[in-house]
Amino acid sequence: MTAAQPDLVIRGGTIVTAADRFRADLAVSGGRITQIAEHVAGGAEEIDATGLLLLPGGIDAHVHLAQEQGDGTVMADGFGSGTRSAVAGGNTTVLPFALQRRGQSLREAVAAYHALAEGQCWCDLSFHMIITDPTPQVLGQELPALVREGYTSFKVFMTYDDMVLNDAQLLEVFDVARREGALVMVHAEGHDAIKHMTRKLEEAGQTAPYFHAEAHSRIAEREATHRAISHAELVDVPVVIVHVSGRDPMEQIQWAKRRGLNVFAETCPQYIALTRDDLKGLNMDFEGAKYVCSPPPRDHDSQEAIWQGLRDGTFDLFSSDHCPFFFEEAGGRGKDNPRARTAFKWVPNGIPGVETRLPILFSEGVSKGRITLERFVALTATNPARLYGMYPQKGALVIGADADITLWDPQRRCTLRQEHLHHGADYTPYEGMEITGWPVRTILRGQTVFSEAGGVAERPEGTYLARGKSPRRL
Repeated sequence: MTAAQPDLVIRGGTIVTAADRFRADLAVSGGRITQIAEHVAGGAEEIDATGLLLLPGGIDAHVHLAQEQGDGTVMADGFGSGTRSAVAGGNTTVLPFALQRRGQSLREAVAAYHALAEGQCWCDLSFHMIITDPTPQVLGQELPALVREGYTSFKVFMTYDDMVLNDAQLLEVFDVARREGALVMVHAEGHDAIKHMTRKLEEAGQTAPYFHAEAHSRIAEREATHRAISHAELVDVPVVIVHVSGRDPMEQIQWAKRRGLNVFAETCPQYIALTRDDLKGLNMDFEGAKYVCSPPPRDHDSQEAIWQGLRDGTFDLFSSDHCPFFFEEAGGRGKDNPRARTAFKWVPNGIPGVETRLPILFSEGVSKGRITLERFVALTATNPARLYGMYPQKGALVIGADADITLWDPQRRCTLRQEHLHHGADYTPYEGMEITGWPVRTILRGQTVFSEAGGVAERPEGTYLARGKSPRRL
């Protein structure tokens, strides 16, 4: 009996995993990888990948799409433009957030984001939840039920007036996570310290966007990171400290890891490619608002610390924290709005980055010899899949896995320009950055969803993923 012809064969490329690299052909049938061998028989479709790398499709585990802003600010990306941008940047899965507003049912929030995403996604996705109102109903019924339905991770905030949880609430939420086997993501910045510094800066007339970095100090991030880890140790629950900006919070994480605590860490492109000086703009002007995010970029010493952490295992994940806002557009409901012009505290926090995440890390990391190819794959695909309950369906080039593959040209050189990107924002904070290494084709479950020659596919084919529970160790 003759074996069925594969749907797709990719020939001549170098397959890279989190542990190895080798030359081989790869066959796909029914959306899954069916064969990896020195030579595979002909397929219905064939791709010559000579000179290219075959990487697991990128998994961006921290993106914000279509997220409601309480002050009327408009987010620049919904699920359509955001996931188009994602696949153009070599990603095949994203994990956005379903934000619960205070007074809202957690289940209602999840349903609302599903409705926004339905039929709009060019890549696969799964939701983290954001808990801002941990009522007895949420903690006793909704959260446990949603975790059992595959929403196995959620985020909590230690700052922002409309999101912050106090210590008692954090401990209660952590306790439910431990009991139900959920993973907690923590935005670790000290709310009271930020409020104090903001007030002092305003009293001194220091209100330009640059002073956002002063208010959101490394000390406030360090203190909150230590407090989050202490709460997690007390309750014995795994946590992810997200978007870590530099040496101070890293030292807290390293302390926790040395003690064997279940603490994971994530960092982002802004902390290796930007510094607080970018918030000065042209001359301490409002152009600096383009770079306002929390925590803010720090300094060159922080960048060096981040690189060391990416190499030595301090960091488990490299995500974008894609949180896009318009700068000049959106009718005064973007970063450049009348209230934001009065003080940095009103500037919408967040920058676009889902499309540029992988190229920046590859160029600055792999191409410049700071990290290996295998480490790149681990940080951007395999570890996110493992940590968030999607492995080995996602994040791996192995038999039986979804055929989510990024073809990468390690020699391609280009300059990042807003005009070439697919996100909804009207700027990129990485304008003019020189890049070596670029994704030239993105394949989702065996189907090309982006290529240099054809652009983004005509129709969205992304599906929703219910996830398993997270391991306590990677």
